[in-house]
Amino acid sequence: MKLVVVSAGLSVPSSTRLLGDRLAAATAERTSAEVRVVELRDLAVEIAHVFTNGFPGKELSAAFDAVRAADGLIVVTPVFSASYSGLFKSFFDALGATDQDALARKPVLIAATGGTARHSLVLEHALRPLFAYLKAVVVPTGVYAASEDWGAEGLDGRVERAAEELAALMAGLSTAAGGTGDAMEVVPFEQQLAALRPAG
Repeated sequence: MKLVVVSAGLSVPSSTRLLGDRLAAATAERTSAEVRVVELRDLAVEIAHVFTNGFPGKELSAAFDAVRAADGLIVVTPVFSASYSGLFKSFFDALGATDQDALARKPVLIAATGGTARHSLVLEHALRPLFAYLKAVVVPTGVYAASEDWGAEGLDGRVERAAEELAALMAGLSTAAGGTGDAMEVVPFEQQLAALRPAG
């Protein structure tokens, strides 16, 4: 299986990338998936050019192909003005412009980083609606990491829970597809959620 992390972090090192890496490691542990990271910072110029000339450059095309081929997706953005970053949104706008169904039925784990816990609702108010609109299957647990969360209790548990949910969806969809890559019979989302709930 293939797992792709889309990170919109701008700094080096980046807490956004760090959160993406932790989520990917926890998910790969459960799926043995091959992990690829797409750093949007490196694609900023090509993303801008898509909106002026209509064609993605070589590196951006490769990133789009990786996202389309992924069995699961982890998307992580820093919070800007109480929402996802412009670079993050532009990447998915550009992807949608080239293929409206690129994320259809694809399991997606949403995550974000910010300086304060007050912006944690960005997951529900901005990211979840965006990926629902893009027809993705968004896992129930989103992960937000404020500055004070690093090294504190709670973050590890959220990472593990979200990774378990993503891994279960990836495995369910892979089984439904029969591992052939052909058109798949999707397991109903309610049935997949029921399988994630603890017994009793």
